[in-house]
Parts: sequence; C-alpha cells; structure tokens
Amino acid sequence: MSKIPILPDQYYHIYNCGVNYRKIFFTPANWQFFIVRLRKYFDSEHADIISYCLMPNHYHLLIHAKSTDFSSKIMQPLGTSYTKAIIKQENQIGALFQGPFQAGLILQDSYLLHLSRYIHLNPVVAGFVRKPEDWEYSSYREYSGFRNGTLPKPVIILSQFMTGSRTEILAGVPERRGSTFSDDMLKDAQRKYSEFVNEKCDPWAEFPESLLMD
Repeated sequence: MSKIPILPDQYYHIYNCGVNYRKIFFTPANWQFFIVRLRKYFDSEHADIISYCLMPNHYHLLIHAKSTDFSSKIMQPLGTSYTKAIIKQENQIGALFQGPFQAGLILQDSYLLHLSRYIHLNPVVAGFVRKPEDWEYSSYREYSGFRNGTLPKPVIILSQFMTGSRTEILAGVPERRGSTFSDDMLKDAQRKYSEFVNEKCDPWAEFPESLLMD
C-alpha cells in the first residue's frame, strides 16, 4: 500500500515501476490486459482516472479518489491480478513491481494541469515517439480528440481551457451533459490543451518534486 493515506475527494499521482526498473509489459496483449484491469477496478464509487500513461517499465495514473478504501478495492486487486498473470506468462519467480504503489497528493488545480502534461509527455521524453498522440497507451488521445475513449475523465483538466464558471462547466460533463458543455467547447479545449502540451517547456518544472516519480 502507499505510504500516504488516500483520502476521499482528493487528487493523487499514482505510480509504480518494475523491480530494478525492469519491464512490466512484455507483449501487446499485456498492455491491453492492464487497461482492461483498470476498467474493471476503477469504478465511479471508489475513484476516477483523470489521465494515465503506461510505459515499458512503469505506469502513471492521475486519479480522483472517492472513498477511503481506494487501496484495498482498486490498487491491491489491480496489482495482484496483473502480477499473477505476468509471472505465469513469463515463468518468473518473485515480485514484478518494485514495491507498493506510490502516491503524491495534488493540492492545486494548476498542478493537475501540469501533471497531466508531464504524464502525457513521458513517451516523448523517453524517445519512444515524436508526438504524444503517437503513443497508444496513454490518455492523450482522449484529451486531444484523436480517440473517443471512456476510461479517462478529462473534464477537470480541459475545463481550465474553457470560458465560464467552473461549476457550470463541470455540471455539463458527458455523463450528464447540459447546454453549458457543448461539442464546440470540448473541441476548442482539446485544441488548446494540445497546444499547451506541445509548447516548448520543461514538463518537470511546474510542480513539486514530491509529485514526480522517484
């Protein structure tokens, strides 16, 4: 379990890596299986995924916790299920992950925005792709309009690029969309977010080191 308590109605950067930074994904099916597990365990009662990125030897999740049993209901079964499957596949002995998942509490809305960019730029910085939309295993395609997926819930981030009251905007999320959250507003916010992510900057520089992966 995480060293810090996961409290309801708070946002966290959740991450973990393979033992000695070794790979945790070995085949294309492994990446898809992990995403299927995310869909299974992240339910609206306990937590939402705001953004995510899977990398060959680690993962990042930006989440909104909704209950006190986030660790026991989501992260423990997620980690156990995936570990058992990979150990069986690879005929390994021992642990897959470096240790318990790590968590950093996010205290400001601006950190949410910059952390989402940091997460989405991981494969670009690592040299796996030239553009974040070229990486299949992240939520950037939903943020930028390239994919109409339902796993990430990006409105809290995209709303920072929309005009109007934050309360009114968030009241128009797709699950209960109202007139304040139009398709045009969404497309405009996606375009502005893409420009924000792709502008020349140091994505590591805009938030505390405590939120970065160790």
